[in-house]
Amino acid sequence: MPERALVELITQRVMKRLTTEQACSGCALRTCNAGNRACDAASQQQKIPVGISARHAHVTQEHLEILYGAGHQLTVYAPLYQPEAFAAAETLTIVGKRMRAIESVRILGPVRDYSQVEVAQTEAIRLGLNPPIRDSGALAGAEPITLVGPGGTVYLEEGAICATRHIHMTPAEAAAFGVDENSRLKVRFPGERALTLENIRPKIHESYVLQMHLDTDDANAAGLRGGEAVELAR
Repeated sequence: MPERALVELITQRVMKRLTTEQACSGCALRTCNAGNRACDAASQQQKIPVGISARHAHVTQEHLEILYGAGHQLTVYAPLYQPEAFAAAETLTIVGKRMRAIESVRILGPVRDYSQVEVAQTEAIRLGLNPPIRDSGALAGAEPITLVGPGGTVYLEEGAICATRHIHMTPAEAAAFGVDENSRLKVRFPGERALTLENIRPKIHESYVLQMHLDTDDANAAGLRGGEAVELAR
């Protein structure tokens, strides 16, 4: 068996094992092997479940076809917690300044009308970048980054950001919390690594499922694994 095919086979087997044996993946996935999902339990307690968002990319259909070939469509790897969103089977290598790279960065679907990469600050340092903290799609002044796929490469002059801390919620939930999209929220996490995070932005839409999104830096600083039930601090 060719070496590349062997590596691909091993990768597929490892990923299959991880998805069947792990309880959750940072509470980012809609489906997992947990008998009682911590994130669902948090919602039932009228608290906000924490979801941990690892580095990932969003791409346009045009860029997807450059990266993966003409006519290519994203393949669903696993549905995410938010409706209609999914982790795609397709992954990329992202290349920052001075040819520093991170491999196996997953694309999240569906395709969007912009292409971007979201990384934590520690990953940005590894790439030699200093991305701004932004909402998804707010790319003016974002850092340059190159996407590398099996079919080609895409250079994004403004493409890399660190995502803002945010909470997905419905309009009814926003009303219950007494917040709007201009609000900036605060959450305190108890425990051995107790931490208070501020400047958390509400993202409000009828289709959203209540969940707070943190990147891996914030989650690690607070000792979080995903699914924890939190309340807004006043």
